[in-house]
Amino acid sequence: MKWLLASMAVFAVTALAADITGNWKATTQGPNGTMERTFVFKVEGDKLTGETTSSMVGKSTIMDGKVDGDNVSFTITVRFQDNEMKLNYKGKVSGNEIKFTVENPAGGPTLEWHAKKAS
Repeated sequence: MKWLLASMAVFAVTALAADITGNWKATTQGPNGTMERTFVFKVEGDKLTGETTSSMVGKSTIMDGKVDGDNVSFTITVRFQDNEMKLNYKGKVSGNEIKFTVENPAGGPTLEWHAKKAS
């Protein structure tokens, strides 16, 4: 019986993680107004892959992606004004929304992105 309950708990976490698979649209406030970014997520177990696109820096591949319950984390590399930089995303899923905190390990401001699942 304990094994069955443990299996059901693992399945429930996996089902929650699989819930973010698909297209998401995110916004944040930058120094020049609202910025937009789209995400295409694919979840297999606790592994997160996919890509993200913004009008400012183009398309980036999601690397080192992980889903742990309702917590999401990944890294992307962007090219901005001929400089490459890594951005670390950490988010919390709540229904059809994800709130991300984005940090540049080299320094700079932390951004808060608010993503909604696209219908």
